[in-house]
Amino acid sequence: MIEIVGLTKKFGDNVVLDELNLSIEKGETKVIIGRSGCGKSVLLKHIVGILKPDKGTIYIDGQDIYKLNEKEFNKLRLKIGMVFQGGALFDSLSVWENVGFILKEYSSLSDKEIRERVKESLALVNLYGIEDKMPSELSGGMKKRVALARALCIRPQIILYDEPTTGVDPITADIINELIDELHDRLNVTSIVVTHDMKSAYKVADKIAMLYQGKIIAEGTPDEIRYTHDPIVHQFITGAAKGPITSILKT
Repeated sequence: MIEIVGLTKKFGDNVVLDELNLSIEKGETKVIIGRSGCGKSVLLKHIVGILKPDKGTIYIDGQDIYKLNEKEFNKLRLKIGMVFQGGALFDSLSVWENVGFILKEYSSLSDKEIRERVKESLALVNLYGIEDKMPSELSGGMKKRVALARALCIRPQIILYDEPTTGVDPITADIINELIDELHDRLNVTSIVVTHDMKSAYKVADKIAMLYQGKIIAEGTPDEIRYTHDPIVHQFITGAAKGPITSILKT
């Protein structure tokens, strides 16, 4: 469903992605782990088209996304839902306006039809009767679920999750993990989850890939990653203060 080939991105002299290669199969949940600031979110922004690479390309459903014209890309974009870190809700818009925003901008559906789609999407994340509330009236966990409902509202084939459990308590985090699993099973979507929360990674992943110094250095099932002998991966997943990662950071 998604093939990333030789993706390279620099910001000044800082090489964030370095000829990165990664494939995600249709219906798979691929979790990408790595330290804060290693480029996980930058990778997602390339997949959704917010950023363009210095080199390399991305194929989605066989299409080179950087060779599409604006109309073709907007059509492809409606296959992809993204849950941004922190939710990224518009404070001045109601819940229904937030959730239905992309449909209002890019579809020909009426306001009545969009409202109905919004209700269905909120129900998928177990939220009811909050369409006219403002984001300021919601808890952190509810904001995360509204952001997920917004991604679902376009009926995507692909969902990208950027740190979906960051900033919420452990119980809410587990509810979000359950939702990711449930939506995968019910809707058969292809998902990429970016996180440094290993509990979440083990729970939702079909495969886990580790991003380190701009490249994918390890990939495997949750058990293969959990019991890895790779010292860099082992240090990250155990949260050890000493090891190859910290040695490099000190030099």
